[in-house]
Parts: sequence; C-alpha cells; structure tokens
Amino acid sequence: MIYIDPPYNTGKDIIYKNDYSEADKDYKIAAGEINEQGMIAISNPETSGKYHSNWLSMMYPLLKCSRNLLTDDGMIVIAIDHFELANLVCICDEIYGYRNRVGLIAIRNNPAGRSTATGVSITHEYALIYSKSEDIQLGRLPRNRKQIARYGEVDNIGAFEWVNFRKPGSKRSESPKMYYPIFVSSNSIRIPNVSWNAKTNTWDLLEQPSSVEKIIYPIDDDGKDRRWRWAIERAKAELSELAPKIMKGDEYHVYLKGRMPNDGVLPSTWWDKKEYSSTAYGTNLLKDLFGELQVFSYPKSLYAVKDLIEICAPGSNDIILDFFSGSATTAHAVLELNAEKGTKKQFILAQLPVETKFEGDDTASKFTTICEIGKERIRRAAKKIKDEFKAEMDYGFRVYRLDSSNMEDVYYRPNDYDQKKLDMFADNVKSDRTAEDLLAQVMIDWGLQLSKKIDKKIILSKNVYFVDEDSLVACFDSSGEIDEEFVKELANYKPLRIVFRDSGFKNDAMKISVEQIIKSISPHSEVRTI
Repeated sequence: MIYIDPPYNTGKDIIYKNDYSEADKDYKIAAGEINEQGMIAISNPETSGKYHSNWLSMMYPLLKCSRNLLTDDGMIVIAIDHFELANLVCICDEIYGYRNRVGLIAIRNNPAGRSTATGVSITHEYALIYSKSEDIQLGRLPRNRKQIARYGEVDNIGAFEWVNFRKPGSKRSESPKMYYPIFVSSNSIRIPNVSWNAKTNTWDLLEQPSSVEKIIYPIDDDGKDRRWRWAIERAKAELSELAPKIMKGDEYHVYLKGRMPNDGVLPSTWWDKKEYSSTAYGTNLLKDLFGELQVFSYPKSLYAVKDLIEICAPGSNDIILDFFSGSATTAHAVLELNAEKGTKKQFILAQLPVETKFEGDDTASKFTTICEIGKERIRRAAKKIKDEFKAEMDYGFRVYRLDSSNMEDVYYRPNDYDQKKLDMFADNVKSDRTAEDLLAQVMIDWGLQLSKKIDKKIILSKNVYFVDEDSLVACFDSSGEIDEEFVKELANYKPLRIVFRDSGFKNDAMKISVEQIIKSISPHSEVRTI
C-alpha cells in the first residue's frame, strides 16, 4: 500500500525536487528559486496562469512512479482537499485506469469547520483510492458502538438482529425459485412439501396447511411479488434461523436472524468518527508527544490513517510506503496497529529535508528539517506504544539519506595522469564515508533489502557486518591488515557473499589470492572487492 498526504495547492510555495544542470542550478540558487539541495521553491499564487499546472507537474511523475512500486494487489491512498480533487482524479484515471478507481471517501477531519471566502464552512477532506489491478480485496473496519447496538438479540450462537426474510427491492421474475410458500403459526414455521413446475416456472404445493397455519409468500405491503433472501434448500437446512412475527394487527411476516459478521464492516464513503479530527487527534496528539512544542502544522489524524491502512493493507505482513511522510503519522499508525493486532506490517517513509524554523525556541532548534521531526516522533511514539501495550515486537527503524556515490569522482583523461594524481586515488572511497554507507551501497548493488537484519561482530580485532545471517558478510577495514588468517576465519561462516575494501588488504599478493582462499573453504561464496 502507498499512502500519501501531499502538500495541498493553497496558493503558497510548492517545494519539490528537479534535475537541473549545474550552471542553471547556480543561477536559480542565487535567484532564490531553489535551495542548495536543488529543491524548487516557487510561488504559486491563484492569479498565476499555471496555478493548477504547477501543482499537477509536481504530482504527475510521482504518481507515475508509484504505480510501478505497488504489488499487483496493492492500493494507493491520496489525501486531498476539494481544490485539486477533479484534476487529481483525471491524472489518476490516466495512470491507474478509471476501472481501478476503488473509491472516494469523505473524512470529517475538521468538525468545527473552516470558513472560506465563499461563506461555506469546510469540515471534510477526501481520501482517493486506486488499485494497480482489479484483483484486490478491501479490508473491513471494526463496528462502532451504534452499529454493535443494532444486534440487541442473543441466542446460543451469538448476537443478532431480526430482519425481514423478504428481500427488499427484489423482483419475483429475477429468481422465480426463491418465490416459495412458508407455513407459519403463532409458534411454528416450516417449509411445506413442494415440487418445481418447469412449465409454469412456479412451485406446486403438495400439501395444505393445518387449521392453525397460514401460507406466507414474499409479497410486500403494496401487493408486489418479491422473493425470499434464501433459496428453499437453505431455508429448510437452517429453519431455526427463521421465525414468524405478527405485524400490523394479525398479519404474519417471516423474519430472519441477521448475524453480526465477525470480520467487521465494509468502509462507507462518509467517515465521521470524532477520532478523525485533525485537531484533536493530530495536532493535540503531537503536543502529547512533544509537550507544548509546535513542531508541525496540520498533521493528519492518527486514527484516520490507521483505518485507511486497515482497509487497504489488510495483510499481516504488508508494507506501507509514504513518500510525503511529514511528521511520520504513517509510521506511528503502523506501529500502533502492530501492537494492537499482533501484525508485522512495515513502513517506508520518504521526505525531502525541508528546513524548519523555530524562532526563539532553543528546545526545538535541533529539529532543523521535517525529517528530524519525523524521526523523533517515531522514537517517542514507539516508547509510548511499548509502555501502553507491552507488546513484544520490533520498535526500531533505520534512516537512509540519498547521496552521491561512495566512490571518488574521476574527471581526468588517461593521458592527464601523473604519479602525484595517481596517489590521490590510492583509496577509491571518499574520505567522509562510513562503513555503514558502504554496506548500504553493497546491499543495494547485490539486490538485498535494506530492511534485512544486520549484525555487527568483532573478528580478530576487525568490525564485520553480517546481513540476514549468511546472505552477506562485509568487512570495510582499511588498515591494510587483512591477511590470510582473517580471510579464512570469514570463509568458515560459509556466507553466500563476502565483500572487502580494496585498501584493507595487507599486500597485493593477499588481494590476488583472496578469492582462491575463500573458494577452498566455501566454494559457493561470491567474493567482491570495492
């Protein structure tokens, strides 16, 4: 599942990433149109001729990419207000296909209302849902108190409500075989002996009711022929679920025990629970975590996001991606759902490092970007959830930052080299890169998920990383002390892959023979040097 809450088109600045050439970038930084990271900060007033186009130009490539990231049964949920709803539907119909438009849910996120220039008070926003294919299954939501109260009757099976056995809005002609007689009395109900007449397309009655019984057909109060909810075979098999009731004087009706399904209810298009309030369960919830610090404006309700995840990612091990993560509400929701239901859902958050400003607040000054706010929220939310639910689960997360290659850049032609320049590249790894940086690059190059378990061990005084137990063993020691004894020690673990740093070997002979040494002990291990 993908959940995103993109910046709404409110006529203010739009910030997004683009790829400019270096010369063009220098000019735009000087002009204040982009920052040092290349993020655009353009003014987008309503008077602009490209008011809608600017916002859609930001969204289109992201949505195009999002479709490729979804599994075949995956769904994307986009939080949006009414200003760009129509335009967003148009581009999503183009990218995902209108047949894959799952639904549009109106969420009452602002019960107090927000006044507008037109005089209309806005109390809701939308969740627009699309799927990658038609092969999906929406999850169910728990029933609220009002819905549970409907099932006020109880028997030895469980709770139920009485519903008319006659199917409302139906027609006899749609299912002639479901138009059959039922014999009832004040304290009994039964299906009489009947035979299907193919010529007349009706049931022939093979017996007559007793003196205390009446014949009931699915005929409504207006005298129109309807049909029963069940076929005659099921009615006979589950007769105990039916009962006669006297309605309107002495008229008998057949009623059915409507059982309360255990899997919850299908989501409606109107969500109005008080927990969906962005103020009470978004802004105020952040205050509970951060004290009185105003660290983020207009966060989503935690419970609205939780319920959207419930219906669009019902699997126990689903992955939820949010590439407008903001204050990390999505991560908070996933952690709380896992603690409540014992699931193992995972989250992936992506956020541009947009700078924050907290004037005169020294405590909040450490949150220099939105990313820092999100990380701190996950830490504090995880602690709060652990204290409340006492759930034994994984509360941790990893943080990766998009950067340039770990390898030194080379701008020289071969005939421009001399001995002095060659010495510059004795170690081809940039000096500011850590072992964790190199490990992330190697994992990506080898197609290993960054979420795999990583253990760090000290072997012969050197730091060694074990990824997913034996999927990858890596040592990025650059001391020049990697010798045959150390290589054999690693080979004894018989991992699938082993990687070393080029500058770590004791000498050239060791570098040349390392693969043969490993193959003699662990023939199936793949060896690589960076």
